[in-house]
Amino acid sequence: MEISVQISKDFKQDEVIDLYRANGWSSADVPEKLVPALLNSDTLILARIRGQLVGLGNAISDGHLVVYYPHMLVHPEFHGLGVGRMMMDIMLSKYGSFHQQMLTADGEAVDFYKAMGFERAGKTEPMWVYSGDDH
Repeated sequence: MEISVQISKDFKQDEVIDLYRANGWSSADVPEKLVPALLNSDTLILARIRGQLVGLGNAISDGHLVVYYPHMLVHPEFHGLGVGRMMMDIMLSKYGSFHQQMLTADGEAVDFYKAMGFERAGKTEPMWVYSGDDH
């Protein structure tokens, strides 16, 4: 099974919404906000298998010092195939030299990101104002 992973902003709204819904993310309920947010990302990575969108990741950055990875999704039917790792490898090749790389992880994603070299930032506490209910 060939996995195509590339930096691209070439997607259809419906396929993105389907991916977010498959993962239970509340962002799927606000496509009028989600789509422009993804298009305005510093980097957007899409993963496809036989043309089907199976993964998506984005980065928001100042371009020099700090990068934040807000979304990294792989369709549940394609977990364990290395799709997420391939997407993060591309992100790390672009942003790996930055002073600060940040993300928020929960559930099973915590172990994935630890395996990618991320760790809890000292004694920091994750904090947010969040209008979703999925995590």
